[in-house]
Amino acid sequence: MCLAIPGKIVETYNAGDLKMAKVDYGGAVKEACLAYVPEAGVGQYVIVHAGFALNVLDEAEAQETLDLFRQMGMTMEEETAQED
Repeated sequence: MCLAIPGKIVETYNAGDLKMAKVDYGGAVKEACLAYVPEAGVGQYVIVHAGFALNVLDEAEAQETLDLFRQMGMTMEEETAQED
């Protein structure tokens, strides 16, 4: 199963013409494309699916979603590993 999960942007950079980010999912840091949310910046939370940030979330909303994942017994390391 592949879910869109929230993560915190820790770095942004350009790769050619694309705005990219390093996103922290509770210790697992992965690369994500910010083309769909170019307004997103360091310190903000985004929902990422298949390597693309799809939406910007506020921190409370992101933490609520992460808590729900934890209650279901999922770890962010397991879920982000499935995206590789």
